[in-house]
Amino acid sequence: MYTTAVCPYCVRAKQLLTARGVIDIEEIRVDLQPEQREEMMRTTQRRTVPQIFIGETHVGGCDDLYALDAAGKLVPLLAGA
Repeated sequence: MYTTAVCPYCVRAKQLLTARGVIDIEEIRVDLQPEQREEMMRTTQRRTVPQIFIGETHVGGCDDLYALDAAGKLVPLLAGA
């Protein structure tokens, strides 16, 4: 997950993932590593954080993660990752 230190959406996304049983969230802090922001933008075509990957699957941002959960697709994705 690409994040920054002061991003409330990053916090919300981590809370949801934790609630769904994710123990280890790999964070790439783009505020501390500007080169990682460039990589994030190349990979996702998006500029905002968080940008969430589950395995190799790009989920998108916080709203996308919550929509995936509401549709009942987050837990199966986590189980297969």
